[in-house]
Amino acid sequence: MRIEENYPLEKHNTFHLPVKSRWFMEYGDEEELLRILRDEYFQECLSLHIGSGSNLLFIDDYNGIILHSAIKGIKVVKETPEEVFLRIGAAEIWDDVVAYTVAEGWGGLENLSGIPGETGAAAVQNIGAYGTELKDVLESVDAYNQLTFEKKTITNEECLYGYRDSLFKDEQKDPQIITAITLRLQKHPVCTVCYKGLEEELEGKEITPSQVRQAVLTVRSRKLPDPAKLGNAGSFFKNPILPAEKYQRLKERYPEIPSYPLPDGRVKVPAGWLIEQCGFKGKKHGEVGVYDRQALVLVNLGNARGYEIAMVAESIRLAVEERFGILLMPEVKYIG
Repeated sequence: MRIEENYPLEKHNTFHLPVKSRWFMEYGDEEELLRILRDEYFQECLSLHIGSGSNLLFIDDYNGIILHSAIKGIKVVKETPEEVFLRIGAAEIWDDVVAYTVAEGWGGLENLSGIPGETGAAAVQNIGAYGTELKDVLESVDAYNQLTFEKKTITNEECLYGYRDSLFKDEQKDPQIITAITLRLQKHPVCTVCYKGLEEELEGKEITPSQVRQAVLTVRSRKLPDPAKLGNAGSFFKNPILPAEKYQRLKERYPEIPSYPLPDGRVKVPAGWLIEQCGFKGKKHGEVGVYDRQALVLVNLGNARGYEIAMVAESIRLAVEERFGILLMPEVKYIG
């Protein structure tokens, strides 16, 4: 177990904000996690469990305990002629997991290549890209209830997955700490390549998990900045999902508006397009920038503070609402 006081979090948030936490606690196994959860001091303190901080915006220093898992491991727990079931520790780097499964020839994760963060956080967020979400391949989640200390294996259905949403985001009502997840992957995969940029990149190539992974990484590198080089949290806002009637009214005013029809009749509209139409793409606001290749991404140009990023995000929300009547919702979680 690792315990640090007044701990710098710059390496634990991908905006690279210079914030600190009052305490930082990292556990290496489930026994250490239970010792922390049962500790009276811990129970009295404000606490936050994080992965690599790839979806967090720290407004200021965190006056509480940051809890972090160091539980790793990738293990095949079950196989059939068609499928393989893989159990993965929460602290495994997500893209390392994708690379491992692709190298084995298993299908299901290739479209989720290049997404920063750790595996436990991926299950909290229900990460998604290029027509695939984590819920499409997740079998179950192992988690501890932070209030009762009970360990439970939670099925896919019980995770209550939605668009960038899950049971695990309801931290006030029923806080759960994920220690591992189990994925169901295909031994004879049929890849999903229906997105325009992906189709173009794969034109004339054999469609395999390995080729799809390389195409996804190529497309992502063209559109999204590397957090290691330019602080960001990826897509800052969720893509809004509109009723069909509202979308049709917008389509009449803006015939060029991109869209993705959903099975339930609603329509998903790219938030990046809406932001770009409001003139924010490529603009700088002090130490905060709107990425010049993808307006959905806010970047730390070097010395931004969390509250400054939040102020730019709010100005974007207000502009989009005023012009399109659509209220953008942050995908990034504000802390502080």
